Amino acid sequence: MQPDEIGTKKDLILYRIETAKEDLKSAVLLRDAGLYKGANNRAYYAVFHAINAVHALNGNAYKRHKDAIANFNKEYVKTKIFPRDIGRKIAGMEEIRHASDYDDFYIASIEEVNEQILVAEEFIEMVQKYCEQHLEDICDDRF
Repeated sequence: MQPDEIGTKKDLILYRIETAKEDLKSAVLLRDAGLYKGANNRAYYAVFHAINAVHALNGNAYKRHKDAIANFNKEYVKTKIFPRDIGRKIAGMEEIRHASDYDDFYIASIEEVNEQILVAEEFIEMVQKYCEQHLEDICDDRF
């Protein structure tokens, strides 16, 4: 698709899942280079883009992270479409990402980064399966 073309919901969902996977790869590369704060950031953004892929199924979009996560928890975790523990894990990831990005003296550990990456891998897999199951149900309207 060219930059000036308008895509479908399906295009957007698949793009966001691919972006999540790329962010996850970046997290792994940063971890392997010993750049743990950056790895925490990329692991969180992998999850954030995956959340936005789910929202796109219903045509929803949120500019603020807080709103995207809150609505994901309300619409998908509270209703048990996604397991409750993933909501808690995402909240923890958000806290660690915030500390990694904004706390001057925050020290990220390899153990913490490994956990962030594991959660991101788990969540992206869940989102991909969920979206694949529901892509056929959505109208292929152009944005």
